[in-house]
Amino acid sequence: MRLTFSLLFALFPVAVQAAVVGMNPPAPPLTIERIATLPAEQQPAWRDYLVRSERSLATDARFYAEEIKSAGLKEPLVPPHGGGLKIDHNAPWYGTEEARRVAENLVSFQTPAGGWNKNTDMTVGPRRTGERSGYEAGYIGTFDNDATITPLRFLAHTITASRSPATNSTIRAAFLHGLDYVFAAQFPNGGWPQVWPLEGGYHDMVTFNDGAMVNILTLLQDIAAGRDEFSFVPKELRARAAASFARGLDCILATQIVTAGRRTVWCQQHDPLTLAPTSARNYEMPAQAAGESAGIALFLMTLPTPDGAVVTAVKSAASWFEKTVLHDVQFKPTGDGTGRHLNPVPGATPLWPRYSEIGSDRPLFGDRDKTIHDSVEEISKERRDGYAWYGDTPKRALEHFAAWRKMHGAN
Repeated sequence: MRLTFSLLFALFPVAVQAAVVGMNPPAPPLTIERIATLPAEQQPAWRDYLVRSERSLATDARFYAEEIKSAGLKEPLVPPHGGGLKIDHNAPWYGTEEARRVAENLVSFQTPAGGWNKNTDMTVGPRRTGERSGYEAGYIGTFDNDATITPLRFLAHTITASRSPATNSTIRAAFLHGLDYVFAAQFPNGGWPQVWPLEGGYHDMVTFNDGAMVNILTLLQDIAAGRDEFSFVPKELRARAAASFARGLDCILATQIVTAGRRTVWCQQHDPLTLAPTSARNYEMPAQAAGESAGIALFLMTLPTPDGAVVTAVKSAASWFEKTVLHDVQFKPTGDGTGRHLNPVPGATPLWPRYSEIGSDRPLFGDRDKTIHDSVEEISKERRDGYAWYGDTPKRALEHFAAWRKMHGAN
């Protein structure tokens, strides 16, 4: 599928105030009614996907409800907030008792569906009976904030380094269950939602935000190649990972935004059925997203043998980064108590707006009331100070592109 979009805010009712250029529409969830609008030949796969998601959601909920009841609790226990899980140890460390302890903690926090929650310190101790599988409310696994993918990598390191058959058996089973979770969560068109089983709203969207889909594809690429800590993965699962990776790559290429016949970049989220750019939180509108797009471009440039479609996608993204860069400005507090502002600073690191309007490339800024503005000065101080409205990740992508284009004829 190749998408062409007219000016983004033809979709929005324009507000009366001059400072407001549009209103952010909610992301439509994946429903049986929406699936019914697809071509007949596409509907069975999507209906099956939705049924599997609903069954898995019910299984997760029933498991925790029964645990809470058996423990005599009125409310679930809450694990500690935090991250705490890093993949930066040397290889021998993963064979230590400490690594095995952490791995066993991870196994205890795995949801019945096979995923992991986010923003939870799972290094402290194992999950208690009646405790949520994550600090975040609910029990659903997610790919957000490195959840699920980082635990899988940690378990793989531990499996490879451990010499204990008993340890390997338990941890290996959890890893394989988690890999099945990744396969199960993939949409029929190759994308992944932020949360699975689906819970509705923007969590159902194909998600590039915070590198979610790139993290999944990088994991699958490593598994398919049987690299290092993934050498234990059975051949048939490595082949399945390769096929899943290929479908995911196709989805990336299909979601690249095309305007006036030219490819640009990507949105943070895309509708799973139409692949159109869509919204997330109230202040995150359908738009070209510089940071996530830079991450996608950097990922595409790691592919060892990119075909013509990949080369075109990267070259187009680089052209857009070059077109939309801001020089000699910084987004920072001014020291007068009024919060952060975009100020002239000669020689400052190049910046890009987090969001740019599809069609015009003008910067866009959202507020909690769903209003969309074309000046960061017009949004509330709380949102102006509490969100990364500018970033420099495309700078790194362009630096890589300078060498990459010579290797792949992308001049």
